[in-house]
Amino acid sequence: MRETIATYFQTLQDQICQALETADGQGRFQEDNWKHHSGGGGRTRILQRGNIIEKGGVNFSQVQGQTSEALMRQMNLTEQADYFATGVSIVMHPVSPMVPIIHMNVRYFEMSNGSSWFGGGIDLTPHYVVAEDAQWFHQQLKNTCDKHNLDYYPKFKKWADDYFFIPHRQETRGVGGIFFDYQKPESEADKLKLFDFVKAVGETFAPTYTHLMLKNQSIAYGEAEKQWQLVRRGRYVEFNLAWDRGTKFGLETGGRTESILMSLPPLAGWVYDYQAVSESREAQTLSLLKKGIEWA
Repeated sequence: MRETIATYFQTLQDQICQALETADGQGRFQEDNWKHHSGGGGRTRILQRGNIIEKGGVNFSQVQGQTSEALMRQMNLTEQADYFATGVSIVMHPVSPMVPIIHMNVRYFEMSNGSSWFGGGIDLTPHYVVAEDAQWFHQQLKNTCDKHNLDYYPKFKKWADDYFFIPHRQETRGVGGIFFDYQKPESEADKLKLFDFVKAVGETFAPTYTHLMLKNQSIAYGEAEKQWQLVRRGRYVEFNLAWDRGTKFGLETGGRTESILMSLPPLAGWVYDYQAVSESREAQTLSLLKKGIEWA
């Protein structure tokens, strides 16, 4: 079944890239095919200097090898075995600070000892939090989850709040979304159900983000908003390099560095001891970067 899953992820990559190019209206994805040193490889697709997207990546990978000691520690594994991992990973950094950053990942992991699981999720990182957009975004995710299991959205929403959190800043990366990992099937029928859910999550991405792209791309902004965008991008970089497990997994398994770090923005900024002006839009956004907000 793992080949079926990997083939689907390639098709998902194609569909998402086409939808993003159509919405952007100018940018086109550049593709790099690469091979993994221990087996498999991937297709990295990058769109740069688009009309709406300044830099975005849609990656497909299908790799295999033997778990290293470092990887075993990261994944809490007690025995060494061969692994197979495949998935699609996406990060979009827009030109306008009025369009949010978005991330999605769907993945499947299989061990030679017979263990397997799915993971994934979608989360939104607005430069300026707009309640209407955050609520709409979360409702799309809830709609997808509810079609498969009514427990999924509250469970995976909390997981996203906890995961996409920057401990050294004591703030969330954005307004969250859903996140799930180690969803282990108990039977072949259960595996098919989990795969159907993962497919639904992947297919939620394009219509959700293209809506937000087109809705917000024409909102006026100035230099102050661009400077704030750099600060928010800096926070995004801090999370991805210090805390993100996907980044660590890629580096621990000797993955392709350019593909792993495609999630980073083309430009970011760090202002020493940044303090937002009281009651400003920036201060309001910072006040909403916390866990437990019920958006949907």
